[in-house]
Amino acid sequence: MSVLLNSHQALLDAGYDPNYMLQPWIRRNYDDERKSALFFAVCNNDVALRIGNYELINLLLRHGANVNYYCKINTTHFPSALQYALKDEVVLRMLCNYGYDVARCFDCPYGNNLHIPEGYEGWSDAVIKDTLFCEVITVYWLKDLSGHVVRVMLDYMDHVTLCSKLKAALMEQPQWPDICRLQENVCCLQHLCRLRIRRCLGRLRLRSPTFMSFLELPQRLKDYILYREYDLYGQQSSALS
Repeated sequence: MSVLLNSHQALLDAGYDPNYMLQPWIRRNYDDERKSALFFAVCNNDVALRIGNYELINLLLRHGANVNYYCKINTTHFPSALQYALKDEVVLRMLCNYGYDVARCFDCPYGNNLHIPEGYEGWSDAVIKDTLFCEVITVYWLKDLSGHVVRVMLDYMDHVTLCSKLKAALMEQPQWPDICRLQENVCCLQHLCRLRIRRCLGRLRLRSPTFMSFLELPQRLKDYILYREYDLYGQQSSALS
């Protein structure tokens, strides 16, 4: 694993783009046509995450890998990397800390109405396009994760609107009282300022250690802006060192 990480580090230090698209002959071997190095690393969790691939994912993100990449096959309404991090809070928070577009997960055109697509006539074997987060997280094999995943996401948002389908699933989860507490109360000014500062700085500046080092702010404020309190990977690395 150290050899792999050193190889990636050497390539990135030499100026290689972490968002460079993989060659077509490689992409053809995968149904989802994974293209970027980050997408390959995250979605390869059957092997990669089991051998401690957090460091590789963090390395790619730190060098500008796009957390908001969209897969070409079975497209979702939200950036694709999330669907491979639902069962791993370390990766989930890593993506969110680096600017994952959490708001897209709560974007649902149905609102409080029934979730029936226009023109729906029953079962179809067609590939579903633009699948909503509420449709994905409420399937029976992921439903039990919905409370935890949404609770984590709320740490990176202001107030959100829960559609009827997502709300129904969340009400059955142990995190529901905590989610209600956050939704019913106004966010503290400190958190709102953090969200505003992050939007102004932009994803590329936030992930750049060089830019942040020259930013004339107290270190504690920088850590707060970067969600260091939720950096589970960084905390684990510090505990092991």
